[in-house]
Amino acid sequence: MKRERMYGIMAEFDSAQALIDAAKRTHEAGYNKIDAYSPFPIEGLAEEIGFHRDEVPLVVLIGGIVGGLTGYLMQYWMSAVDYPLNIGGKPYHSWPAFIVITFEMTILFAGISAVFGMLALNGLPMPYHPVFNVPRFSSASKDRFFLIVFSSDPKYDAAGTRSFLQGLQPRSISEVPS
Repeated sequence: MKRERMYGIMAEFDSAQALIDAAKRTHEAGYNKIDAYSPFPIEGLAEEIGFHRDEVPLVVLIGGIVGGLTGYLMQYWMSAVDYPLNIGGKPYHSWPAFIVITFEMTILFAGISAVFGMLALNGLPMPYHPVFNVPRFSSASKDRFFLIVFSSDPKYDAAGTRSFLQGLQPRSISEVPS
C-alpha cells in the first residue's frame, strides 16, 4: 500500500484571537513554515506567523526605473539619433522636453510591474491548493480560522507537530494530503 505524502497538519480555531495566540506560540516553538487562513484580515497575524518581508516594493522600484530609462532613452534616440530635426534652434538632446514622457513611462512601468509582481509573488492564479482537500476548510470563508504547519518545515514531525497543535486547544486537527 502506497502512503500518501502529507502537505502539512492544519488546526481549526473558533476565534481570531485564538488563531493569533496559536500562531504566536507556533512561531515561538520554532516552526517557520506556517500559514494562517481567516474569513477576514486580522491585524498582527502576519507578524505572528513570521512574515516580515515584502518583495513587491522592490519589484515596483525596478519597474519604475526601467520605465523611466526606457522613456528617456526612447526620446533621446528618436530626437537626437534616429530622426534629428532642428526646430527653432533647439538642441537635439533637449532633456527638459523629455521630462513629461519619462515621468509617464515611469508610472506606467511601475504600475504594470506592481500588478504582475504581486500576482507572481503570491503564486496567483492558483486554481488548486492542497488545503482544499480538507472538508472543514470550506468554513474558512465563513466563520472559522485555520493554522497550518507545512511538512517542509525543518522541525516538522507528524506525531510531534500533531501533539503540539493539540496543546493549542484547537476545535479540530486535520492532515492535509498533497
